[in-house]
Amino acid sequence: MQHAVGGPLPPPERSGWAPDPVNGPGGPQGGRPPVPPPPPSAPARPGSRLGVHRAVQAGAPGAPHPAAPPAPQGAPVWGAPGAVPQPPAAPPSAPPHRAEPTGHVPLPPVAPLAPPAEPGGGTGTATLAVLLIGPAGAGKTTVARHWAQRRRVPTAHISLDDVREWVCSGFADPQSGWNENSEAQYRLARRTCGFAARNFLANGISCILDDAVFPDRPVVGLGGWKRHVGPGLLPVVLLPGLEIVLERNAERSGNRRLSDEEVAAIHGRMAGWYGSGLPIIDNSTYDVETTARVLDEVLARAIASPPAW
Repeated sequence: MQHAVGGPLPPPERSGWAPDPVNGPGGPQGGRPPVPPPPPSAPARPGSRLGVHRAVQAGAPGAPHPAAPPAPQGAPVWGAPGAVPQPPAAPPSAPPHRAEPTGHVPLPPVAPLAPPAEPGGGTGTATLAVLLIGPAGAGKTTVARHWAQRRRVPTAHISLDDVREWVCSGFADPQSGWNENSEAQYRLARRTCGFAARNFLANGISCILDDAVFPDRPVVGLGGWKRHVGPGLLPVVLLPGLEIVLERNAERSGNRRLSDEEVAAIHGRMAGWYGSGLPIIDNSTYDVETTARVLDEVLARAIASPPAW
């Protein structure tokens, strides 16, 4: 038999009797079996302890009545007419945990961090979401961080490679082969970057992301970034010559360094961005400072006249 959650349990079953629905288990029409009277005994002397006890049982006038012990709080009272057993009050439960959504976090106002580098001010104090695209060795991460550090307003740098490497045990290294596991970790890292970017933007902090996005994969490439960050994302391609990319890649170490064949293949696929309508910066002869300044100018023009990409 099933019982309602939190409801009182029924009394133990006994053969030959049942609780009275009107007067309770001790009522006259059902209740518990009557207790037989005690056998007769010799009369007690008046005033003795036994005599007082029998006088109380018989209801003699003037006999003292001992006080009944108080019932424990919340305990059911059986035998009272119309009494319904009540379960003890349940302790208040803690409110259910809810994940904190992406949204506004009160931040104190921040004054401009530095004077504008150019008379025009470039992007100025605009809140931007930028995606810097380029092959391995193009200098995306270095330029993105430099641009974020030199802005007049708070700006965050989010590197997809850094987020992917948050996975320590079980990291699916693309150098070991681009397979289903590495593809899944890439998608997870990109979604994590998009969540972080939206959180920064919701609080008035600009952000710049960098990733090697291929033009021949619009769904998981640029289209995926726009879905995760938002339609206001401004993509810019950083594409130096192949010789420069090979030279910079040779200076890398660890899993960030690719083979020359891989670098050449990636660079060739990036050439598909020409004719796409995205702004392209050839930083073959630029240092980091110059490249960051040119990037700011390109973004300022994109803000003034948004391209149709």
